[in-house]
Amino acid sequence: MNTVTIITKKRDGKRLTKDEIEYLVKGYTEGTIPDYQMSAFLMAVYFSGMDREETIALTQCMKESGDVVDLSKICGVKVDKHSTGGVGDKTTLIVGPVAAACGVPVAKMSGRGLGFTGGTVDKLEAIPGFQTAMAEADFISQVNNEGIAVIGQTGDIAPADKKIYALRDVTATVENLSLITSSIMSKKLAAGSDAILLDVKCGSGAFMKTEEDARQLAELMVDIGEGSGKKTMAMITDMSQPLGCAVGNALEVMEAIDVLKGGGPEDIRVLSIALAGAMIYLGGKAKDPEEGKALAEQAIANGRALEKFKIFVAGQGGDPEITEDYGLLPQSKIRMPFLAREEGYIQSIDAMTIGLASQHTGAGRETKQDEIDLSAGIVLHKKAGDQVKKGDAVCTIYGSDVKKTEKALEEIQNAVKIGLERPELPALIKTIIER
Repeated sequence: MNTVTIITKKRDGKRLTKDEIEYLVKGYTEGTIPDYQMSAFLMAVYFSGMDREETIALTQCMKESGDVVDLSKICGVKVDKHSTGGVGDKTTLIVGPVAAACGVPVAKMSGRGLGFTGGTVDKLEAIPGFQTAMAEADFISQVNNEGIAVIGQTGDIAPADKKIYALRDVTATVENLSLITSSIMSKKLAAGSDAILLDVKCGSGAFMKTEEDARQLAELMVDIGEGSGKKTMAMITDMSQPLGCAVGNALEVMEAIDVLKGGGPEDIRVLSIALAGAMIYLGGKAKDPEEGKALAEQAIANGRALEKFKIFVAGQGGDPEITEDYGLLPQSKIRMPFLAREEGYIQSIDAMTIGLASQHTGAGRETKQDEIDLSAGIVLHKKAGDQVKKGDAVCTIYGSDVKKTEKALEEIQNAVKIGLERPELPALIKTIIER
């Protein structure tokens, strides 16, 4: 088999066999195929696409490039939740403890953030003492005893994806349906859970800009999950503006705790309860997602979800006192408000611009090697649809570097649009896909 022949075939829009895809994935993972040839292949896929069978084959080959986690020692139906990424998306910190409080074992591997999307591992590491690396035996023991553990993805899970994703990020080939699908699902299938819940974002702050594109991605991922023997469900949700009000690691931990206490912004609360309800249903603890939602609301209202969060944090070395004293979390030195320049209604708050501005405060990474400022980020005081007067604080920028904070303040001016009429807001949860 010849690498150039395979690249040429895909460049010309022809269908690849599973053997050809396996040859490329295996060769690149083992280092016999160089970056420049894989880059050419990825660009060919970006422009020519892959059909359903090719995408399934790519996903399977990437999954089989490393270890497949065995969670059979964990009792119950293990449910994994994955978001395709967004700005202010701290739902894992909320739905994990809620689902665990309702009897669903949550054994989750999460990643770090890159670019304007935040990573769950980074948020958890804002908690003093929290360890995102655990021995396998300790991981399994904590889930069996406490119901939940969340760790960083190991280097042995889908190593092909790790190499290919890093290359996609620097060759402008991230936003392709088949490449996104295979990247997500290869890791999810290798992670060992029995069921998978997918939160597929659409809007300016998501990879999928339109609901139609998000639906195509969601349906393909659900098909692959179901075809691999995993009960799989997807929600298509809005990411035209940041989710909740906090964007940035420690800031998002605080907001997640607010939701677990029964408060927090309405959108993050509503979405988290819907996601937790779906997890409870997939885990066999409710007859349908609606009953799951009722159980999730109950777990928050009676305090069991917050208590489960404290147990989860303590079990991984973190300080559960953060739930009562946010001052124990990293605190920024600088705070700069962004003030409304006119009166009216917030028409839109562009999620991607806010995400990039937050990244530039130090809250995100431009490369995987970058150190992040866990205290930095942005907190919105107004959301789309809210009325403002001239001089009202729309948001506050948090940081430790004056120049970075000022740069973020400058960028936010392009994110916030104000008009005279109250806008019609898009639906937060657009549709649910289940086979």
